[in-house]
Amino acid sequence: MIQLFNIPSYVIDTSNFSHLLHGEVVEEFESKFCEYVGAKYACSVSSATNAIFLAFLNKGMTINVPSVIPPVVCNGLITGGNKVNFTDNTEWVGDSYILHQFEDYKVIDSAQKVQRDQFKNEADDKDLMIFSFYPTKPVGSCDGGIIVSNDWSKIQRFKESTLNGMTFSKDNWDRKIKFPGYKMYMNSVQSQIALKNLEKLDDKNNKLLQIRDFYNDRLGAQNTSNHLYRINVKNRDKFIEDMKQVDIQTGIHYAALHENPVYNTKLRNLPKSTLEGKTTVSLPFHEMLTEEELNTVVERVQKYAIRS
Repeated sequence: MIQLFNIPSYVIDTSNFSHLLHGEVVEEFESKFCEYVGAKYACSVSSATNAIFLAFLNKGMTINVPSVIPPVVCNGLITGGNKVNFTDNTEWVGDSYILHQFEDYKVIDSAQKVQRDQFKNEADDKDLMIFSFYPTKPVGSCDGGIIVSNDWSKIQRFKESTLNGMTFSKDNWDRKIKFPGYKMYMNSVQSQIALKNLEKLDDKNNKLLQIRDFYNDRLGAQNTSNHLYRINVKNRDKFIEDMKQVDIQTGIHYAALHENPVYNTKLRNLPKSTLEGKTTVSLPFHEMLTEEELNTVVERVQKYAIRS
């Protein structure tokens, strides 16, 4: 089977951790991730969904979000006490985007993109940038996320919020309860896996760039993401089934949520999102693909009518 993603396997020796939940490896990973993306401070979290939840907790706002988006984004916003308003933005997939602009800072959702100096290039000091370490993401782990910023006061609040509302101290008995918080910190195992994958990211991105250029050249496309390679086909169900029959795994990223009554009781007219939700499909796209596998994928795809 030609896999859609590659998820590296690791054997973790937990005896090396000073603390299984929040040992020194967590701080090491936060420090190295900050250095990589060009930010000063970081708060690692058990999931990027929880990072979004905390960033918008009790804001009581209506947040504009793309309709074609993972539902966990909406879940984090809604469970945090907000409402969502869907937009017809379909171009963001595989990239970072501004989730919301507050008066003096913005929140950038970068769950699908990690690049060197990214925070330095895309954000201002007070901004928040959120990354995901879901297994299939650019820096995968057994889930997890991180919030980075150059604003220490914001990051300090997140650190306390994720640690049950307690001040941080390496000695558990020295921690003080400041407010009712949440158990949302990243644990040592998550940090160790993410750290290993961060160390491989430059090589991974270089290989993905070559694969992306190959697909673009052979399929006549102009995709720019280093996370997903998406095309649009007229009969997606048949396409997915036919690819499966020849051992090529494909995926759908993502459905149009404005058509789902769970999130929207009043159907809106978002034509780009509706069309994208019906025709989008992702091709195998990872650093371990061989030349033979790439040629096989392209040959099969070229048999179908692709919507430009």
